[in-house]
Amino acid sequence: MSRSRRLAVVQLLVSAIALGAVIWWASRQSLPKLPDAKTAAVGISAGLVLYAFASALRGERWMRLLRHGGMACGRGDAYALTTVGYMGNNALPARAGDFMKAFLSAGRAGAARTDGLGILVAERLLDAAALALLFAGLVTTLSLPLGVPGWVLVAVGAGLLAAAAAAAFFGKGGLRRHERLNRLVHSLLVPTRRLWGRTGALLLTTSLAVWLVEGSVYAVLGPVAGIHMTLLDGLYVMALANLVALVPAAPGYVGTFDAAVVLGLSLVAPGVAHGTAVEYVILVRFVLFVPITIVGLGALLTRYGGLRRAGPARATLASP
Repeated sequence: MSRSRRLAVVQLLVSAIALGAVIWWASRQSLPKLPDAKTAAVGISAGLVLYAFASALRGERWMRLLRHGGMACGRGDAYALTTVGYMGNNALPARAGDFMKAFLSAGRAGAARTDGLGILVAERLLDAAALALLFAGLVTTLSLPLGVPGWVLVAVGAGLLAAAAAAAFFGKGGLRRHERLNRLVHSLLVPTRRLWGRTGALLLTTSLAVWLVEGSVYAVLGPVAGIHMTLLDGLYVMALANLVALVPAAPGYVGTFDAAVVLGLSLVAPGVAHGTAVEYVILVRFVLFVPITIVGLGALLTRYGGLRRAGPARATLASP
């Protein structure tokens, strides 16, 4: 079995175990009572508007990252490709949507695919850094448990430091006797190295704004499910769920995401009934996953040639 297939099997097993745990837990609870349309309309509408704003901020960040890396990209393309990326992440395993976004962006700009992947690496590191900062601040502010094993946060921090060190090392020449390795790693890490400075600080600020807005989605959906949640509560649940979602898993992070949301909710609102928690997970999944998947699929089919053009990303994931 090839390494990529072994990795896919591990990812599916992790998601299957998490999903099984959620199903076992939910089967032992009373069925959730979903809110009527009138009660839900305001909260869900607010959540959809806020998430659309967060997605627009992500599109703006993607455009600025591409331009900072010397790749031409219009605002319309950046926004549309952001939705395509999330559609792919929600429908395909191992965060394949990120690869689709990177490859399609490189193709539109006439750049090499490795250059697109380098921009993607920089974007993911910005997200990891912003989430880690938010989560650390929230745990300190709310005096809540970490919610995840300490080694996860250590791994995130070590990964960020290692990426920064590698970007600095290979950006200055790296291993002079290994030119092919240098070229590859340089393409992947030089966009991250370029983040040192004013532009990087602005993009990190944008990343923090993205997650603050997305955390507010979690907060406004709480009352829809009958849960009193402050903005800080919503931010904590969001940060915990998305730290888990940084790890490639099954399509739509099935199982892992749900388990993290339930865990986060139990920590910020321990008195919430189990059926209400299930209702909350359903609401969060609907707002965060369904509309952007539909929009991204529409953009892929009408603007980027459909699955035929996305084939290189899928082929790369399937190669050994």
